[in-house]
Amino acid sequence: MEQKAMVKRTDLILSVGILVLVLLALALMVATGSTGELVAWAWERHHNVLSWYIRPLFFLPFCYFAYKRSLSGMILTLVALATSMFWFPAPERSDPMTLEFLAVEREYLTGDWTLAKALMALLVPLSFAALGFVFWKRSIVYGLVLINAIVLVKLVWSFYFGEESGGLTLLPSALAGLAVCDAVIVYVVHRIRKGSSPEPPRKASH
Repeated sequence: MEQKAMVKRTDLILSVGILVLVLLALALMVATGSTGELVAWAWERHHNVLSWYIRPLFFLPFCYFAYKRSLSGMILTLVALATSMFWFPAPERSDPMTLEFLAVEREYLTGDWTLAKALMALLVPLSFAALGFVFWKRSIVYGLVLINAIVLVKLVWSFYFGEESGGLTLLPSALAGLAVCDAVIVYVVHRIRKGSSPEPPRKASH
């Protein structure tokens, strides 16, 4: 009992420490006036579609840590997700459809923020909060449904705001990542159910 309490306290301390470090890093960027340069540098690297393909895969560690009830692991995953857009070098040449979609995305993010846009942006943290909650409660099947719904909403957004070119640009990476997540989670569910199923009675030997 004491060991579980100690693990929870350690996890909470780590979570607070991670959040403090992130806030300090943001404050340092603002104080030094390097925010604009960093955003421009990150946006150039965001053109590398490899970051698009790995982004859906962050659902897996996030759900794993939620299932294990590790708040620090969940926060670390979100930090990794937020920084993954600049993990890969900027490409020498970009596909015209990619450039077109990124231009639409940038215009959307830097444009006027209406109440509707702000409410739509809230769907992102709310979706992760809901996803963390269902896996925290060990509701894996509901979590699987929620992951598919999140990716579907993202695709609808890309087709609506980025039109056909934007949607088709995002479609391969979104579907590939979703397929991997679905396969892994379905396999885990199968293993859990197989492990919890009672063994058939053995026949008495004569």
